[in-house]
Amino acid sequence: MGDNKVTVEELVRFPALQLRVMAGENGLGRSVSWAHVSELEDPTPWLLGSEVIMTTGIGVPRSAAAQRAYLERLDDAGVAALALSAGLHVPPLHKGFFDAAEKRGFPVLEVPLAVPFIAIAQEVAAAVQEDARQRLGAQLQVFGALRWLASEGLDAAGVFKRLERLSGYDVYLSTPQGRPLLPGVPVPPDGAALPSSPDAPPTIPGGFALPVPAPGGPAGFLVAFEREGARPAGLAVVQHIATVAALQVAMVRTERETLRRQGAETLADLLQDLLDPAAARRRLVRMGLPPEADVVLLVVRNAADDAVVRALDDHPHLMLRRHQDLYVLMPHLTTDPPARPGHAVADPGATGRGGVDFEVAALREIPGIAVGVSRPLPPGSSLKVAQREALWAAARAAESGRPLVSYGEDTTGRWLPDDTGVLAGLVEHVLGDALRYDAEHGSGLVASVRTWMERDRRTDDAARALHIHPNTLAYRLRRFGALTGRDLAATGDFAEVWLAIRAGRQLGRIS
Repeated sequence: MGDNKVTVEELVRFPALQLRVMAGENGLGRSVSWAHVSELEDPTPWLLGSEVIMTTGIGVPRSAAAQRAYLERLDDAGVAALALSAGLHVPPLHKGFFDAAEKRGFPVLEVPLAVPFIAIAQEVAAAVQEDARQRLGAQLQVFGALRWLASEGLDAAGVFKRLERLSGYDVYLSTPQGRPLLPGVPVPPDGAALPSSPDAPPTIPGGFALPVPAPGGPAGFLVAFEREGARPAGLAVVQHIATVAALQVAMVRTERETLRRQGAETLADLLQDLLDPAAARRRLVRMGLPPEADVVLLVVRNAADDAVVRALDDHPHLMLRRHQDLYVLMPHLTTDPPARPGHAVADPGATGRGGVDFEVAALREIPGIAVGVSRPLPPGSSLKVAQREALWAAARAAESGRPLVSYGEDTTGRWLPDDTGVLAGLVEHVLGDALRYDAEHGSGLVASVRTWMERDRRTDDAARALHIHPNTLAYRLRRFGALTGRDLAATGDFAEVWLAIRAGRQLGRIS
């Protein structure tokens, strides 16, 4: 019966069985793994797929709609064919039943009363006996996967390529959301193959889909499709491959968590200028950052750590939580990296920042997020200036409601010097008396002037933003002018105050 693997067509051609095709001739090429008697109206919870279901007709419904649903359930469960005993309890079969069989290519066979079901079962068993020996050999080899991991140092892609060769399946791994689960292992080409829940039956058309177990719930799913021309080793082998995947996921998660902790420690040291440039570069390389690429510092607000981790996925980065802000150090790429499976390349001109936009594009999708990005700087450099830039940009993002702002996008802020002494002198010279007055009286004069300026001197709009009466705002503007000696109606004084406020925000003195 051809290559130790029986098909429905070969069963039909076997003279002793005298089977007659009643419908679904296009599906005669389906593989048969077993032949089983069932008189249940829904035997699918107990099936693995590729069975020939034999019945005297007791479980076949009588109505047209129920008969069609019965056939569709069997086909959806991966049943190879339905064999009905002639002349016993089979009810009259409706046209809709046969139409569904033809449409789906689901073989419906008639078994003569003289042919016992055991004859069909024995024929199938004999045909698959040699195949069972091959499956056992494959199982024994697949069980050695842990030894390969320990002795050969294979990565995930190498392990699963070898498992594919041994099992006879094309293997895919995916998170429940359809994203890559392990580096180098592709996601299923058809997202519809993913089960709707971890408790779904393992059989799918052309193969199996199994959950990859993990603490707290499945990490994702393994999908295995029979490879054309191969000899698939069966569900037991696929289940073991899912176990190997679970171990790999646990290893990757442990490694990532270790790197994340080390990365947080390194970023904390960099923000405090505790590392000399050479030591800093060595640490960054150990964390996976490219040795020659410039880096950028991000300050992320209004987003949970887990959401940011998922958004950055497997891009190299260091991350540190400081109070309400999340600091992220990552490469600044001058060209966009190639697209990974299932990921689109961001438009490099979207923000004028090329690779940075590619890296943080997914961050934009987090609701309410505010991200500030510093200018690029060489790896290992002091982060003092970059920290001020990222904080300033994050504040601008939060104020404007934009998900991401890069330092330098503002036409005014770019003219401020990097020298903190010069900036501090500007703030003191212009705003010093007003800031001290605010600190002593809690009056909010500087904040009121900033809000008024940001709203293009529209007093009513600024008053609404500050939740005060316009007359109160007008008083604060006059009081500010008296303290600072600046006339906000004069262009020169207005520009000087505006630059001083921007400098104060860059230094963190003004919120």
